[in-house]
Amino acid sequence: QVQLVESGGGLVQAGGSLRLSCAASGRTFRIYTMAWFRQAPGKERELVARITWNDGATSYVDSVKGRFTISRDNAKNTVYLQMNSLKPEDTAVYYCNLKPLPGPFYWGQGTQVIVSS
Repeated sequence: QVQLVESGGGLVQAGGSLRLSCAASGRTFRIYTMAWFRQAPGKERELVARITWNDGATSYVDSVKGRFTISRDNAKNTVYLQMNSLKPEDTAVYYCNLKPLPGPFYWGQGTQVIVSS
């Protein structure tokens, strides 16, 4: 089993920054990808950013390009999401996601981000 522990959410004013962290632990596994999803009230969960573990390739949803940066620390099995120039529409619960090889997707418990206008 894999455990994901997220941290770094909170309340911030529009234009501010937050950094989310997600540490993976548990049974021996090989990470294929880690990602951040978010879900705002009344909306579907959406993929925000993803990183491929072996080569660091990244992808982002269009609405966060140029503002958010996903990165990883291989030694710590930790993924980060640096969020700059935050907007009220970024308000959501942010979930960490891990895809091992082999194995199913794993999810963190979620961390709340609130951006006030």
